This record gives sequence, structure tokens and C-alpha cells, in this order.
Amino acid sequence: MKTTDIRALSDTELAARLNEAREAYFKLRFQFATGQLTDHTRLRQARREIARLATVARERQLSGAAEGSKA
Repeated sequence: MKTTDIRALSDTELAARLNEAREAYFKLRFQFATGQLTDHTRLRQARREIARLATVARERQLSGAAEGSKA
């Protein structure tokens, strides 16, 4: 998922996608540990997707806090 697509999501959708990405990463790690994972690049892709989602969520949190302090 691209960053532009992530920014278009609402806050609730963003939180849901972040939870889904974390669950998917957990499952990938489990498959890796048991030797069932054949494509190891999926671990890296999953980590990067989590990072993108978390970054946008944090940006929104900080911009909301900055707007609240101006009022």
C-alpha cells in the first residue's frame, strides 16, 4: 500500500489496517520460525508496511495535539 493511499484512510480505518498488518507480520514470523515461509522478503515488506501505517498515525496524532494547543 502506498503512502498516498494510507493518508486517504480515516483514523478508524488506519487503526484497523495497522492491527491487521501487525497480525500478518506475527503470522509470517511464526511461519519463518517453523520453516514454512519460502519467501523471506515478505517479512521485510510487512515491517515496512507497519512502519508506514504507524508513521501516518503518529503524524495525525501530533498534528491533532498541535491544533489543540493553539486553541
